[in-house]
Amino acid sequence: MPPVGAKVHELRIIDAATTWRIVYAIAADAMVILEVFSKKTQQTPKAVIDVCRRRFKQYLTAIA
Repeated sequence: MPPVGAKVHELRIIDAATTWRIVYAIAADAMVILEVFSKKTQQTPKAVIDVCRRRFKQYLTAIA
């Protein structure tokens, strides 16, 4: 998911009533879940992207 950062991906899970998205980052020693949300439109909401960026930055700062 390039708007968030390198090695950040989005997993889609289709449920009977909802389509879920899990935004995650792959690190050398961990898989970091940045956000889980239901998605009802084609575009990822800006608020979700902002939260993911902030959490990914916090993770990278903590491991540095």
